[in-house]
This record gives sequence, structure tokens and C-alpha cells, in this order.
Amino acid sequence: MSSAYPIVEHQYDVVVVGAGGAGLRATLGLAAQGLSTACVTKLFPTRSHTVAAQGGISAALGNMGEDDWRWHMYDTVKGSDWLGDQDAIEYMCREAIPAVIELEHFGVPFSRTEDGRIYQRPFGGMTTHYGEGTAQRTCAAADRTGHAILHTLYQQSLRHDAEFFIEYFAIDLLMDDDGACRGVLAWNLDDGTLHRIRAHTTVLATGGYGRTYFSCTSAHTCTGDGNAMALRAGLPLQDMEFIQFHPTGIYGSGCLITEGSRGEGGYLTNSEGERFMERYAPNAKDLASRDVVSRAMTIEIREGRGVGENKDHIFLHLEHLGPEVIRERLPGISETARIFAGVDTSREPIPVLPTVHYNMGGVPTNFHGEVVTLAGDDPDVVVPGLMAIGECACVSVHGANRLGSNSLLDLVVFGRAAAKRCGESIEAGSAHPPLPAGSEDRILARFDRLRHARGSELTAALRLRMQRVMQNNAAVFRTGDTLDEGCRLISDVQAAFAEVRVEDRSLVWNSDLAETLELENLLGQAVVTMYSAANRTESRGAHAREDCPERDDDRWLKHTLAWFGGQGVPRIGYRPVHMYTLTNDTKVIPPRARVY
Repeated sequence: MSSAYPIVEHQYDVVVVGAGGAGLRATLGLAAQGLSTACVTKLFPTRSHTVAAQGGISAALGNMGEDDWRWHMYDTVKGSDWLGDQDAIEYMCREAIPAVIELEHFGVPFSRTEDGRIYQRPFGGMTTHYGEGTAQRTCAAADRTGHAILHTLYQQSLRHDAEFFIEYFAIDLLMDDDGACRGVLAWNLDDGTLHRIRAHTTVLATGGYGRTYFSCTSAHTCTGDGNAMALRAGLPLQDMEFIQFHPTGIYGSGCLITEGSRGEGGYLTNSEGERFMERYAPNAKDLASRDVVSRAMTIEIREGRGVGENKDHIFLHLEHLGPEVIRERLPGISETARIFAGVDTSREPIPVLPTVHYNMGGVPTNFHGEVVTLAGDDPDVVVPGLMAIGECACVSVHGANRLGSNSLLDLVVFGRAAAKRCGESIEAGSAHPPLPAGSEDRILARFDRLRHARGSELTAALRLRMQRVMQNNAAVFRTGDTLDEGCRLISDVQAAFAEVRVEDRSLVWNSDLAETLELENLLGQAVVTMYSAANRTESRGAHAREDCPERDDDRWLKHTLAWFGGQGVPRIGYRPVHMYTLTNDTKVIPPRARVY
């Protein structure tokens, strides 16, 4: 098989797959320590999806009022509906402060207060004094924070001589017979060549899998390639049933309207002009956590109080803020609303609808970014040579529901942590062990099979079937019947993939083959998401079961694990939530009623 595909070999200390916020923060940290570092990315780095992050990055700096990282930790544990691992949450919230100050020193152009400090805005679920007050914790660069961070990290990575493999598609992980990862095999989309990139550690930073759904805020490139590579390597994915619907995607297009718009004073209304969130979350109101707001909006629409001709969406009001505030703090939102909704935000409301936005689940890791097997009696055995960070990972700091502005923080803190861990464990320039004979045969056989697939099913048609099943059967509200039907339907789509058809057999800029590889990646994640959701018979965070409306800590205070080899029904298992902390001065936060 290998003779049909000549392979170019490269050797590095570390290879990072993905050039979003997590991948670039790791790349920068690795290169700055003198480790030879390659970053493989199917997009030009500044086109990675982090560029679309708007509202900000959370850290208890206290620039706009009192704050404490312990309050941030409490909010994050509560926001996770107690499914987050408290050791990892403690680490993230404590390290948020130095991580954001580092970004400032790298050159991120944060918005400023009058006295020159980083500007911070309130976000949903962020409080002071363990739920008593409202925290202004989200550090913002107007409403283009992700854009500012991504460009800064890319420039700093170039400064430290990191090497980039741009527009290379990572096909699969190179695993040895002992279960250690030795690098990746990648396809150069420009000239069609295949590349074996050897490394002592491979860091997956490939983002989320939002494109399993029909309507989402994710770019078309968000296909969860790293998660799928982990599944094919025989590793589990964790908590895949928890899909966050952002309350304010533009009706009809799904484009994101940042939570920062509500943090600046925006509010939602129904067809009666009522600010209905006061009924669902009397204290937090429009700044309740995202799952709470999304469900409230869905109930308003279901009960006939939606707006528009079909009463199928909700209005978001910013016009009362005035043109000057919008121009200074929400310029991107104003432009997005004009282009995608035809709305002048200074005069009229924006039509919005809950839209798939974020994946809480992913490759299970510890708070160093190391992938853990979660098998056998010792649940935290590290997979040698493999890390995962960012949205493709499940640390788990977000649990059942992520708080807004904790995503950019997750990227930066754990990208930084992974680089530190590699600096401690890798000797720069040390020799690579030989790869086992035939270690690439499985990867090349799969690649060749899809390249020459001549079945009857078109990639685009199969992708649409998958997306409609996910949209209809694993939505904001779920029931046992819809999920059971979803399991059957998504398994049918998975089976139909065996008959996929790829028209173009070339290796140079073959979008047909690339999209088919991405679809195979998406399908594995869609299957484990649906089956994981069907098994969890409770409501927790973003997983809302109408037939099981209460949270059940006695039976379900545990993480879901799903293994899937691409055929049949996934294997489901569980592991306990980490109800412990890293330091003696931090107390465990016991489960309690989650109200806003």
C-alpha cells in the first residue's frame, strides 16, 4: 500500500494539530522553550474558528469591581451543573489571571478603562460573593476578542520560529503497538503529497464538531477531526451528549450574536413585548446561563409567544443602548446584524433563535492536557505521547454547560499547560523510536478506499441526512422516544456511508475527498452523541429530557464515556466526577439546586 503513496518524513519534538487559540497558545509555548515544533492546520491559522469568538475571555482581574478566582470557580462549577471536574476548574480559574496578563504582554489589544486597565464586561452566570452580586469578569477587545487573540498568538509563534504546515489535512494518528502516539500522517492539499510527521508528543487542538447539526454558529471546517482520530485509535470520547445551544444566533443564518451584547445591557422580548427572562431567572434575567436562556426562548416559542410571521423566533434589543455605545463596544455585532438580518441595531431589534454553538464533550484529559485512557481500575492512565486541548478536549471544566467567555480561557490556560508539561517531559532533539512495520497500512487503506469510493451515496446528501437527524432528535429539549429514534436514524446514516461516492480521485485540492474525510469524522461523533444522550435519563445542563425533567445526582453524577470503531452501536461506560481540589485552601463545592 505504501508504495502507491510516497511519503515525506519530518521529525519534531512536538506536533500540534490545529491552529486555533488552543493550538497557537501551545505552539507558542513549545517553541519559546526551545522545542522543535510543527503546527499542522487545514486552514491558514488566522482563519481558524477562534477568530469568530466575540465577547471576551474571563479572568478575575477585578478591574471593574471586586472579584476573586474562587468566585469564578464557584460560578463555573454551578454553570457546569456540577458535572465539571473541580480540580480542573480550580486550575483554570486560578491560572486565568496570569494567562490573561501574559496575553496583554504578548500584545493583545484589549479595550481599556479610562485609567488604562483591561476593560471587563458582565457575562451570563458570572457573579461575586458566590452568587450574591454580578461580576464584570470578561476581558474584551470590543466584540472581536478571538480575532485579537488569534492574530497575536500567530505573530508570537512566528517570532519563536515555530514551523507551520498550512493547508495540510491530518488524516490519522500514528500509533505504535504499545498504544503510544508517535505523530500524525497528513495530506498536503496543495500538491497532493502525504507527510509522516514524527513527534515525541502530538497535541490535538482541532476544535469542535458543530457541523454535525443543520443550524450552528460553527464554521464549515468545524468537523471534530481530532475527536474522530481518537475514536479510531480505540480511545473514548467523554460527555458527548452535552451540546450547547447559544441563545442568540441570527434567525435564518445561525451567525452568532455575542453574549456580550446582553452584558452591555441588551435584552430579549417575546411577541407581547415582554422581557420574559424575568420569569425564568428572576435574579440573573437575560444574563442567566446559556442553557437556561435557550430553554426559556424555546418555551416562549412553543407556547405561541414567538415573534415574526411564523412566531418562530425572539427579538434581541440593543437600540436603547444608543449608536455611540454600539459603535464603541459592539461594532462587529452591528455589522453582522446588518449583513445577515438586514437590521440597523440602533433602531430595531435583532431576530434571534437558539443555535448549536459549543461541544462540552471531547477527548478526556487531565488538567495538564494529557489524554487519559479511563479504562480499568485506574481511570487516569495517560496515553503516552498524546495530548488534547481546547474544544476537542474534555478536561472537564465545562461539565454539562459552559459559561460564556470560559471558552477562550480554556484555550489559553490549557494550551499554556500543555506546553509547560511538554517542556518538563521532553528532551529537545532526542531521537525518535522506530515505528512498527505496517503502522501506516490501516491509515493508507482507509484513505485509498475513500479516494476511490464509487458507491451510490453523495457526500453532501449524507451530510444533510446526518445534520437533520441531529437537529431533530438531539435538540434543546429531548425525550426518550426522540433519542431512541435518533439512534436508529443516525446508525442508518452511518451504515449508508459504506456506499459513499467520491467523484474526484486526484490528490491536489480535492475538496470532494476532503469533505468525505470530514463527513466520516463527523458521523462517528454524531453516533456517540446520540447514543450517549439516549442513555442519560436525567436533565442536567444542556441535556434537557422532558421525560426525565429533574437532575439525578444519585444515579448520574458521572461522566459518560463512549468508544466507537465505526460499526454498529458504540460501547458506553462511565467514570466519577472529580469532587476534589488541588490545593488545601480551596473547598469542594457540593451539589445544590441550580437557580439564577
